[in-house]
Amino acid sequence: MSLYQRAFARLMALGDGRQHQLYGARKTALFADLAGTVVEIGPGSGVNLPYYPPGLRWIGIEPNPHMHPFIREQAARHGLDAALRTTTAGDLGLPDASADAVVSTLVLCSVPSVEAALAEVQRVLRPGGRLLFIEHVAAPEGTGLRRYQRAIRPLWKLLADGCRPDRETHRLIDAAGFAEVHYDHFDLPIPAAAVVRPHIIGTAVRR
Repeated sequence: MSLYQRAFARLMALGDGRQHQLYGARKTALFADLAGTVVEIGPGSGVNLPYYPPGLRWIGIEPNPHMHPFIREQAARHGLDAALRTTTAGDLGLPDASADAVVSTLVLCSVPSVEAALAEVQRVLRPGGRLLFIEHVAAPEGTGLRRYQRAIRPLWKLLADGCRPDRETHRLIDAAGFAEVHYDHFDLPIPAAAVVRPHIIGTAVRR
């Protein structure tokens, strides 16, 4: 695999502490009642694993194999029944209706097609299963931040593993055909997050 993938994996792992500070409380609340089989798209270095309740079966969809050692270390540390796949969000490679929940945190900004990823999520979820998500989304149209996100997108996409800061992920989730979609907006009051804000946190329920 490429040197970029190796370097990005190490960079992600180094940033875990900051991720816990910024999102930890929200993840604790969002993941509190997870059970059964949980599929996580793009788990990165395994930063979400400390927040999962005990007893569930976890499947990580992580196409960058340099992330896998970090994930396995986290899984072992927290006693998680974990399996890893190098498939992608657009082709999970899992059976229909095989998951009780799918988790996506700060991932849908970088997939090639959000529509394809959400269609795959619904395919692998059982009826009534949930997508749980925390994602950054485009700033409102007409704002200075939105213009900045649009202008910086080519460079940001190159540096941040495909991330598109002006992607309207919330609207794509709304339009994906879930039975119910619930989310709240929130912001991170730090300059370092200026490009990737605002955020959404919520759930979507499969028909």
